Amino acid sequence: MMTAMVRPVSRVLRLGCVLAFCFQVLVPCGLPGAWGLDNGLAMTPTMGWLHWERFMCNVNCQEEPDSCISEKLFQQIAEIMASDGWKDVGYEYICIDDCWMAPERDSEGRLQADPKRFPGGIRHLADYVHSKGLKLGIYADVGNKTCAGFPGSFGYYDIDAQTFADWGVDLLKFDGCYCDSIQHLAEGYKQMSLALNRTGRSIVYSCEWPLYMRPIFKPNYTEIREYCNHWRNFPDIYDSWESIRNTLDWTSSNQKIIVPVAGPGGWNDPDMLVIGNFGLSRDQQITQMALWAIMAAPLLMSNDLRSISPEAKALLQDKDVIAINQDRLGKQGYQLRKEDNFEIWERPLLNLAWAVAIVNLKEIGGPRSYTITLTSLGRGLACNPNCLITELLPEKRKLGFYEWTSSLKTQINPTGTVLLRLERTSSAQFSYSVVSDSL
Repeated sequence: MMTAMVRPVSRVLRLGCVLAFCFQVLVPCGLPGAWGLDNGLAMTPTMGWLHWERFMCNVNCQEEPDSCISEKLFQQIAEIMASDGWKDVGYEYICIDDCWMAPERDSEGRLQADPKRFPGGIRHLADYVHSKGLKLGIYADVGNKTCAGFPGSFGYYDIDAQTFADWGVDLLKFDGCYCDSIQHLAEGYKQMSLALNRTGRSIVYSCEWPLYMRPIFKPNYTEIREYCNHWRNFPDIYDSWESIRNTLDWTSSNQKIIVPVAGPGGWNDPDMLVIGNFGLSRDQQITQMALWAIMAAPLLMSNDLRSISPEAKALLQDKDVIAINQDRLGKQGYQLRKEDNFEIWERPLLNLAWAVAIVNLKEIGGPRSYTITLTSLGRGLACNPNCLITELLPEKRKLGFYEWTSSLKTQINPTGTVLLRLERTSSAQFSYSVVSDSL
């Protein structure tokens, strides 16, 4: 068997752990076969903030003290999340990504934070985050190095898991760079999952296992779900409409495989929300928020909450849209059809309700009209015999009660989305006044 050490050219294109030829069956040695992740966490998609897309690997605190990866940045974000409504609507985790570490482990083989940028250490930062009623996430890598070249966890899974637990960490994002084989990749993700469980601390486990496995092998999502709370399938998201579109296209193309496995405790992760940054128009930000709700995706913002616009803040804190994302039925939505540069997505919700998103893919011209027959939604049941329809995005407004055989006409801006909630009248009478109060 020939193997190749992978050194990623860029964070987005890093498809590591690639074998030139591999004929081995991926059965890790010495791992229990009958059990995996059993932590009772992420029963709804994780919500929080992650530094990577906005702040990347900026370690230059001397020249850019307000945007470097440091204790100061995370404390400031924690303060804002606690005081400015973010925690109140469900954003709970403040997550450190790559570039927090010192270049070497300590004398006892433990990871350590960069002493200049994190002078108090991670335990101190975790205590501060917890004092705000929030939780702390951290980053590590299954291979020999992180994607940015800091110490990896290969050969140190138990030590690192215990270190994170001792520090009071609540979430681990586990990347997949610099791994020397697919077998070590799969084994490493499983070993870290088991190691985290053995610590006795509740730690959400965010994996990138299928992203790195996919170039060579078809991921076994049933197995991945046994070990991970959420998992990345597609390369890192950018602050651009093209990146959002690519992520949605991949998701819809693979939905028959990935949608059935998602549910309470385990979710497909299409990566960060980039709302509030620089690359998306208002309509495109609405599309990302709406579709991440439909897809039951973790809502991990990557932006600067210290300077976010009121419009972006209102969108990210929209309680009705968040309610769709967090719906406890736990079913991921899917693309129902695509026609004439429109996409229709739907998601089943509790109490026989449905969420429907209509996306205008055109990037030219003005608003376009789309008429949808209600019998086509929710497998014919969403509005049977009738239903209350409320538009949640781009504006909140009551559209009223509709019969099963009715049609609904909407107007949608280029690259924009209309997000609807449909409730059967048997369950809508009570919620009608509740929804009305928020309009």
